This record gives sequence, structure tokens and C-alpha cells, in this order.
Amino acid sequence: MPRRDRRHPDRTVSNPSYGARMNRKKLLVRLARGAVANVAFADVLSLAEGIGFEPRRISGSHHILAHPDIPEFINLQDVRGQAKPYQIRQLMRLIERYDLRLESER
Repeated sequence: MPRRDRRHPDRTVSNPSYGARMNRKKLLVRLARGAVANVAFADVLSLAEGIGFEPRRISGSHHILAHPDIPEFINLQDVRGQAKPYQIRQLMRLIERYDLRLESER
């Protein structure tokens, strides 16, 4: 039996993971403004991959990503479906420092 959506009691939820993934470009704009709290881990991982980062290894909840053009690695952690804000800020600093762009913008 489907669950009721707490935010909209008249709707039922068949899948507890709400909605589709956020558009990478919109997410990048949101993060650039500094809104790094309550960001889905899958969205941040998708954004990092869209910028050119590639997964190197996964150890528990730690996802280690590398970019072919930069010498630094980035660590992203999945904590109950959310990305850690300080790790998002680290990713944003790398994007700014190395002037990285989404693959669709290249």
C-alpha cells in the first residue's frame, strides 16, 4: 500500500525518494550563491561528473573523485542521502580555481 506524502496529505508516494534529479546547471547556480545545505548527494555527484570528475574509488560512504586536468582529488560523502556542505564548498572552490565548466558548456 502506498504511503501518504507528509507535505501533501492528499497525495500518495509510491517511491520514498522524491522526484527526479535536479538540473546540473540550476544546481551549479544554487551552489554558487552559497546555498550548500540540504543538497542531495546524488545531485552533487552528478554535477561533479558533469564537470569532468571521474570516480577513482569508493570506500564506505566516501566517494573519491579525480579530474584529468587538475592534480587534486575531491572527497564526497553520502550521509543519509545528503552531501556534506563543507565538501560542496571544496568542490565549488576547485570549480572556481580551475575555471571548470559543465560538459554541455565546453
